[in-house]
Amino acid sequence: QVHLVESGGGLVQPGGSLRLSCAASGSIFSIDAMGWYRQAPGKQRELVATITSGGSTNYADSVKGRFTISRDNAKNTVYLQMNSLKPEDTAVYYCNLVQLGYIYWGQGTQVTVSS
Repeated sequence: QVHLVESGGGLVQPGGSLRLSCAASGSIFSIDAMGWYRQAPGKQRELVATITSGGSTNYADSVKGRFTISRDNAKNTVYLQMNSLKPEDTAVYYCNLVQLGYIYWGQGTQVTVSS
């Protein structure tokens, strides 16, 4: 079993920054990719950013140039640096890990962008 723990969410004013972290533990053998998804009230969960074991990244168009995903392979941890936050970034952010064809999810962390 793989366990994901997210941290770093909170309340921030528009234009501000937050850094999310997600630490993976448990039966970690060979991570294919890790990433972040988000779900706003009344909306479907959507991809924010992903990073493969080789370091290739992919971003949603809505966050390109503002968010940066990175990964510490030694710590099995993925980060999401979020800058220039907008009210429309408000959502629950979920960490995701793909390993050997299985997909694991964290419990989510709330990000609220409001003045």
